[in-house]
Amino acid sequence: MSLTLTRLSPALGAIVEGIDLAAPLDAPALQQLRQALVEHQVLFFRGQDLSPQAQRDFAARFGDLHTHPIYPQHPDARQIMVLDTEAFDLKDNAIWHTDVTFIETPPLGAVLAARQLPPQGGDTLWASGFAAWDALSDRLKTLLDGLTATHDFTKTFPLKRFGLTTADRERWEETRRTHPPLSHPVVRTHPESGRKALFVNAGFTTAINELPEEESQALLAFLFAHQSRPEFGLRWRWQAGDVAFWDNRSTIHYAIDDYRPARRIMHRATILGDRPY
Repeated sequence: MSLTLTRLSPALGAIVEGIDLAAPLDAPALQQLRQALVEHQVLFFRGQDLSPQAQRDFAARFGDLHTHPIYPQHPDARQIMVLDTEAFDLKDNAIWHTDVTFIETPPLGAVLAARQLPPQGGDTLWASGFAAWDALSDRLKTLLDGLTATHDFTKTFPLKRFGLTTADRERWEETRRTHPPLSHPVVRTHPESGRKALFVNAGFTTAINELPEEESQALLAFLFAHQSRPEFGLRWRWQAGDVAFWDNRSTIHYAIDDYRPARRIMHRATILGDRPY
């Protein structure tokens, strides 16, 4: 198999052609994709025909899959998370975030398939943690390297929004019990490339542990604004049959919520990673 990659921006992103994600992939093809993912950080595939089961099976070739504790699952493939604006309020995705950093081994990556799109809008933004780190001054890099930050699922999933029914509240309380706040490095080293990336995000990061509260919040506010600068990212306009595969270890993303009351349905398979260092 010969893949053709077209780079989308200086910071990250490439369109991949010459592959059918629903077809069996041999080891060399998987290695090509893995290398492309590390290099480009987010890969886009046009014109794919992936069933939920095929999407699950493709993602599982890269690692064990995560089942989200809050979002609904597809009835035919429980490892596929269903993001349906008609069934679930998804405004928490309209914030710059890295997926599921509230667990000890945050995802390696995710595979997102467009199932139903609004007539206009509903684009997704991605930005590179590598580019954000590289652009910092040496003095600030010295300060940040070695610091840790707290990540808490309740920042994006507060009880007042996700505990409206008895069943929802029980699920939220169980998630709170099994996913207490935990710490990750502010700057993580990518396990495959060795590059450094900022690893804080507005969705789940609540504090820098080694700093007083006021300094922590001021520095986080700067980092959240810095990492979302347009020169570090790209904007993807979805089409029917599109699939995105991104490296969750080195990126943040933002699902633009500009299409209501139109409906948008996306399916996501989430691949577990390793402990950040």
